[in-house]
Amino acid sequence: MPTLADVAREAGVSKATASRAMMRPDMVAAPTLERVREAAQRLGFQPNRAARALTTGRTGLLGLIVPTLANPFFSPLVLGAQQAAEDTDSHLLLGVSEYDPEREAVLAERLGEQADGLVLVAPVGDDRTLRALARRRPVVLVDRRVGRLPAVVLDTASGTAELVHHLARLGHRDIAYLSGPPGSWADRERRSAGEEAAAAHDGRLHVRGPLPPTYDAGVAAARDLPPATAVVAYNSYLALGLLHGLGAAGLRVPEDLSLAAADDLTALGATDPPVTALDVPVAEAGALAVSRVLQAGTRPAATTRLATRLQPRGSTTRPGHPD
Repeated sequence: MPTLADVAREAGVSKATASRAMMRPDMVAAPTLERVREAAQRLGFQPNRAARALTTGRTGLLGLIVPTLANPFFSPLVLGAQQAAEDTDSHLLLGVSEYDPEREAVLAERLGEQADGLVLVAPVGDDRTLRALARRRPVVLVDRRVGRLPAVVLDTASGTAELVHHLARLGHRDIAYLSGPPGSWADRERRSAGEEAAAAHDGRLHVRGPLPPTYDAGVAAARDLPPATAVVAYNSYLALGLLHGLGAAGLRVPEDLSLAAADDLTALGATDPPVTALDVPVAEAGALAVSRVLQAGTRPAATTRLATRLQPRGSTTRPGHPD
C-alpha cells in the first residue's frame, strides 16, 4: 500500500506538506494541494481518517440532515453540498428527518458524534433544541433562522412578495395562497411577505392550509379553493397537483384562474400552460452551507440570504382577460 512518504515523493513536496494537504487542506496553497491530490490519486493512496482525527481533532465528515428525499427540490441542494465537501476533502453523512422533530434531534445527535459539524436543512425542531445543539458542535441552518446561529436562507419570502406584486400588477386583488407544511419557518415567511405585498395593492391574500407539500394535496385543494382570481402555491408539487385538479374540475389556467409557484421544478416550464415560478439557487445554498460549517469559529455567526428570480410564464394573466 502506498504511504504518505510515497505521495510526498511523487508530488515533489515534503512529507509535512503532504500531511497538511491531506489533513488540513485549508493551510496549503492551491497549486501544491492539487499536486498532492493528483499524486495520491495516481498512487491510489487513501488517508487514514482515524489518524487524521487523532492528529487534527477533525474527522473530515460532515452531517447533512434534510426533511425528505421525496421532494426533488432538495436533490440539487444535496449535490451542491456534496461537491463543496469533496472540494475540501470532506465527506457527507446524510440523514432524512421526514419532518419529524424527534427524529431530527436523534439524527443530529448520532451524526454529530462522528461529524465535524452539521448542516440542517429546513429543520423543524424548536429554537431551544437547535440552540442547544449548536452549543455542542458547529451547526449551520438552511432555510431557518434562530437568533444569531449561522444560516443560509433562500429568500423565497421576497420572491413570494414579487409573485404577488406580479399578479397585482396584472389586476388581481384576491389571491389565494396554498400554504406549506405545519410548523414550516419558510412557509410563515412566505405567507407574511405575501400578505404585505397584497395589502400594498389594496388586495388580500386568502390562505388555504397548512398543507403537505405534495402533488396529491394540490389536487385536493382544487376542490376547496378560497374565492380568488389567482393562486400562489407554496411549492412546485402543490402547483402541479392544483393544475391537474383544476383541469379535472373544468377550470382553465390562466383564463379562469392564474397560477404561480414559490419554487421552480423543471416540470413547471413544460406544463400546459408553463407555470410562473421562482428560480431558487438551491445548489448554491447547499454548497455555501458546507463552506460555512467548515469555517465555524473563524468568522462571526451571520445569515446569508440568496436571492430568487421571478420567471413569468403563461399561467398568469389579467383576471377575466386572457392574453
